[in-house]
Parts: sequence; structure tokens; C-alpha cells
Amino acid sequence: MLTNLIVQIVAGALGGNALGSLLKDFNLGTVGNMVAGAVGGGVGGQILQAAIPALAGAAGGGVDIGSLIGNAVGGGATGAIATLLVGLIKNMMSGHQTR
Repeated sequence: MLTNLIVQIVAGALGGNALGSLLKDFNLGTVGNMVAGAVGGGVGGQILQAAIPALAGAAGGGVDIGSLIGNAVGGGATGAIATLLVGLIKNMMSGHQTR
């Protein structure tokens, strides 16, 4: 469902930005946080949706609020994780030590 993917991507971008704001050592800048988060939210959200079929939503084609919330949480979390990983790799490549 395209709606689920859009929710995952937007939530991932928000999750990436939130993580970058909280953990300055892993901050990629606003655009970097959003891109890493959006990619992580979309990919991670799709993996979670495959692992947890209830996130796919109602079979009848209607909007299922529970699945949208689940996709938003999953996309946000995986977007934050992706941003963290990209920030960690960036720091390792630049020789920057994290606290």
C-alpha cells in the first residue's frame, strides 16, 4: 500500500532529524538527517511490514488507523537507527572520536 510507504518515509525523516538533534556527534545536518532517516524509514518500515503482517492494514483497501500508527512508529525508529548508523560510519571515516 502506497500510503504505508509514504507514512514510513515521512516518519523516518522525522526520526532521523530527531536523532540528529539529540545526538550532536551523529548529526548529518538537516538534509542529511532527513535523507538517511527517510531511506531508513522506508526500507526498515517495509521489512517490519513483511515481518508483522498486521502493519499492512485492512485487506478491504480502507484506511486502518492502527496500521498507520504502527508504520509511523516503525518508520520513525528505523529512520533514527539508519541516521545513527550513517553518522557512526561518517565519524569512523573521518577519524572523529565519539564520546
